[in-house]
Amino acid sequence: MSTSPTIGKGEFIIGKKELEEGSSPPLTTIDGPVTLRRQPSFYRSTLFQILVVGICAFSAPGIWSAMNGLGVGCSQSPDLVNAANALLYAFMTVTCFAGPWLTNVIGFRWTLAVGSLGYPLYAAGLYVNNRFGETWFVYVGAVACGISAGFFWSVEGAIATGYPEQHKRGRYIATWFTFRNFGNIIGGAVSLGINHSNSKRGKVGYQTYLGFIAIQCLGFAFGLLLSNPEKVQRNDGTLVEAPRGIAWRTETKEMWRLARSKSILLLTPLFWYFGWIQAYPGTYLATYFTVRSRALGSFMSAVVGTLTTWLGGSLVDLPWKRSRQTRAITTWVLIAMLNSATWIWAGAFGRGFGLYLFERISLGMVENYIYWCIGNLSDSPGDQIRYSSLLRGIETAGVAVGFGVQAIPTALIATASINFGLWFFALPFSYYATLQVVRKFNKLDQKRAETAGSQGTMIR
Repeated sequence: MSTSPTIGKGEFIIGKKELEEGSSPPLTTIDGPVTLRRQPSFYRSTLFQILVVGICAFSAPGIWSAMNGLGVGCSQSPDLVNAANALLYAFMTVTCFAGPWLTNVIGFRWTLAVGSLGYPLYAAGLYVNNRFGETWFVYVGAVACGISAGFFWSVEGAIATGYPEQHKRGRYIATWFTFRNFGNIIGGAVSLGINHSNSKRGKVGYQTYLGFIAIQCLGFAFGLLLSNPEKVQRNDGTLVEAPRGIAWRTETKEMWRLARSKSILLLTPLFWYFGWIQAYPGTYLATYFTVRSRALGSFMSAVVGTLTTWLGGSLVDLPWKRSRQTRAITTWVLIAMLNSATWIWAGAFGRGFGLYLFERISLGMVENYIYWCIGNLSDSPGDQIRYSSLLRGIETAGVAVGFGVQAIPTALIATASINFGLWFFALPFSYYATLQVVRKFNKLDQKRAETAGSQGTMIR
């Protein structure tokens, strides 16, 4: 006679075979039956969702970064594109903050897809300017991209930080950034092939844009492959929760509550710094290097950026030290050293290719770490899209100001000096933000220990 095994109270994931009638005896706990949940399909897994976000990030902002990585939109003069990018990020600032409201109405899936629609218009504007000399379409494309990209940025960050299991977030964030960096890798490789014989400073050939536009048009279709949070299942059995249909007044109160939270206030200087300095590398490349060198720079920056974001994600995720606190603080120290060295070097009038790559390495480490921090502030994508929208809104405001200053134009040594000051201002705040995450880890460890202790007492 088969008896029912008695196990600890909880929720268990089993495969299809075990669910078949008669394949296993029913499970009960001391306090009652357990909840059985089928192993999630790959299509509904967190890994698949990260791959979808990564492909969309490659198609839309990745290709956008490829164009700007070639030296401010591949143009001969950086002033026009710096002005257009300042306009783009100004609109993005507004729509980033509005991301939670749109997602609340149409869901994560459609917000991601719709958010990709403005990117090919931006590339089309640069193509028309490059080939025919028209400037008005550059500004039209910048506005269209700014409106849609704000929604894209807010929701992609929420998916990358809110969907994955906690112990995988650093590496899944690195996966997301890797796909986006592929835009620079492929864009740089294609452009290097087309412009390999161009050893002069100037604009990139207009043929380069045609492939960019084609790839960006695919972003909408890829976005529709995403699953909304309520349909996603994590491998550890926890549910992904992001309630819909929240009244706009309630959503506004929640956004205001998080905007005043200690975690957001501590991360704000780091996000402003990260946004502000994004105008610098492209302008630096366009000012000091030939078209061929700019194409090589775009390619190499994506390679080193991918390697460093995986380094950052692995340092905080992989158990090379048992203490997550030690891993977090060690990663922060490494980032502090890299960024400090970068701006000290730039302040010494460095005009080398190595300095450009060092800037990209520093940016990659900072970006991964910021999202790892906000990814550990909450396990709910509902809160994650609020965190992501707030911080990406702050970031885009910083980018808008940064491009606006460079559009004047401003001497690069002056911009590097401001970068230096902003970094050392953000440094202590980022340390205390790290301690916030460490405290959350301590609370989770204490809760697990208490739960294990109570279960042990029940079994005895």
